[in-house]
Amino acid sequence: MPAAKRRALDLAAGTLAAALSAALLVVARGASSSTLPSPAPPTEAKAPALFTPDKGRFRILVGGQQVGKEEFEISASGGGWIARGNSEVQAPGGVTHVSGTLELHADGSPVRYEWATQGAKKASATIAFSGPTATIELHLEGAKPYTQQFTFNSPRIAILDNNLYHQYALLARLYDWDKKGAQTIAALVPQDMTPGTVTVESLGSQDLNGKKIEELRVKTEDLEIHLFLDGPHLVRLEAPSSNVEIIRE
Repeated sequence: MPAAKRRALDLAAGTLAAALSAALLVVARGASSSTLPSPAPPTEAKAPALFTPDKGRFRILVGGQQVGKEEFEISASGGGWIARGNSEVQAPGGVTHVSGTLELHADGSPVRYEWATQGAKKASATIAFSGPTATIELHLEGAKPYTQQFTFNSPRIAILDNNLYHQYALLARLYDWDKKGAQTIAALVPQDMTPGTVTVESLGSQDLNGKKIEELRVKTEDLEIHLFLDGPHLVRLEAPSSNVEIIRE
């Protein structure tokens, strides 16, 4: 098994990285058509946007102790969306800073992703998406740029990068809430350059601090994560087996 999968949860660095399987399979959220649609009747309501503008902060806890924080913003941009996040996590070698900017089409498929990290290592990358193909250009300090390409079974790919937890809120919107049940979604962990899939399933409405919220379970080959959502807003993330919690302020 690849090292990236074995170290899905790196507690020393406070990193929650999805361990992804090699199979690439996406359950479509809705049928598409290659023909131009007929004009909608005047009384027909416009389809709701997949995402919702959001802005906030998360506290990153391991064993109940805060080891980091993240600030993020999800906003509309033209006909698509932009999700930005910045986090800092206390690692053995000092504080690690991570930033990521994700551009999305209206249907949730990625257009472009940029990330950078500074700490024990300094690195950055740009990922350009063309349909189901992702082309990554990686820059490591003191090394020549490195390019790698991945091809998925669908252009609808969830980006789940290390220490940028707002991206799980985007994953929750790719889930078909009307259909429910277990759904497999293609995913990419950019900092680990790890492609694969995650299985997402609704666990129904739960009570969190006296408030009804929706719970989603995200599973990989060797990791289980629980997302708690107040409408479209991610308010909590837990990795039960590793005692990791991400709590919205």
